[in-house]
Amino acid sequence: MSELQDVLRAIEDGRARGERMALATVVGVTGSTYRREGARLLVPAEGRPVGTISGGCLEGEVREAAVQVMQEGRPKLLHFDLTADDEVVWGWGLGCNGVVDVFVEPAEGAFESAGAIRRAVEDQRDLVTVTVIATGGDSATGVADGDGSFPRPGARILVQPDGATEGSVGQAGLDRAAAGEALKALRDDRSRMVSLPGGIEAFVEVLRPPIRLLVCGAGHDAVPLVRFGSMLGWRVEVIDDRDPFLKPRRFPEASRLIRSEPTDAAGEAGADDRSYVVVMSHNFLRDKDYLRSFLGSPAAYIGMLGPNARLERLLDALGREGFEPDPLRLEAVHGPAGLDIGAEGPEEVAWAIVAEVLAVRNGRTGGFLKGRTGPIHEREAPRRSVTAGGP
Repeated sequence: MSELQDVLRAIEDGRARGERMALATVVGVTGSTYRREGARLLVPAEGRPVGTISGGCLEGEVREAAVQVMQEGRPKLLHFDLTADDEVVWGWGLGCNGVVDVFVEPAEGAFESAGAIRRAVEDQRDLVTVTVIATGGDSATGVADGDGSFPRPGARILVQPDGATEGSVGQAGLDRAAAGEALKALRDDRSRMVSLPGGIEAFVEVLRPPIRLLVCGAGHDAVPLVRFGSMLGWRVEVIDDRDPFLKPRRFPEASRLIRSEPTDAAGEAGADDRSYVVVMSHNFLRDKDYLRSFLGSPAAYIGMLGPNARLERLLDALGREGFEPDPLRLEAVHGPAGLDIGAEGPEEVAWAIVAEVLAVRNGRTGGFLKGRTGPIHEREAPRRSVTAGGP
């Protein structure tokens, strides 16, 4: 998401300066590839590109196509088949073995949606975009062989989770069909190419807001965790009941500093089903109250520092106080927090926790990639939200 924010910012800045730009987006992936659908590369007429769509092997050819798109004002759909064992593939210097489709369009077509997408990211809202990639006629002009006309490639509609829309792909009937496909993709949490009525091919992209990381405890080992989460574009918030620890100079990368008693932390933070919580105050009584607070919330992940035996003691203490969490809520608790990578010291422990949060968000177990039998970007299990009192 940090990369997406960089691209959106560059589009808006370039528009303000009146610059010509082309936007390349990965719209289709089959097999093993470096990037997934939604990866972007913004190519300005002058200056350095922003973003990436591969490990560097496709960028050169995409930049050449972007120059042509800027000159002609017409989008192009590029197809890279990396499965062939021939001189062309070896000439690209590729290390992947998949198929990649890249849609390159004049950035003018993305100007209006860029602002809406940026606002959704900032407001922590889901959004789905549906972009016409090819039509039943000529893919560049959008005009069919007969008398019927089609939306031009690059036309897009933005769809909110409640079905509200912004923009249009050209016709009311197609807009309804596009919105329906958008809501299906949102439920599946998966971007993909779809076919709309009339032989129109469209790219449906699910845009989720960045991870919201709530760090409970503002000790010295929270500093690298806040920094690393921020580096990934996450919204990181620090919670503590001690004013001397909650200083902007201590956590310059934090999105928010929250002064709260541990028992009230979930409510004060407004924890939701996209919140990922790490409890690390290193004080047994504080950690107990943090745990109780977030077990009563829909937080998707609750990471507890310390050994498993300490977590059991915390749960026993809550039980003696008469607090019995729903067993389904306990599925969200990870203690000790972090992947088993032999981490030592605050920085390594922070990376282990960041990696586990990513694994949970992406429905992964966090094992070695060499043990996977399918494409490395394929989910192992559908993502689900854990809510208080229910699955």
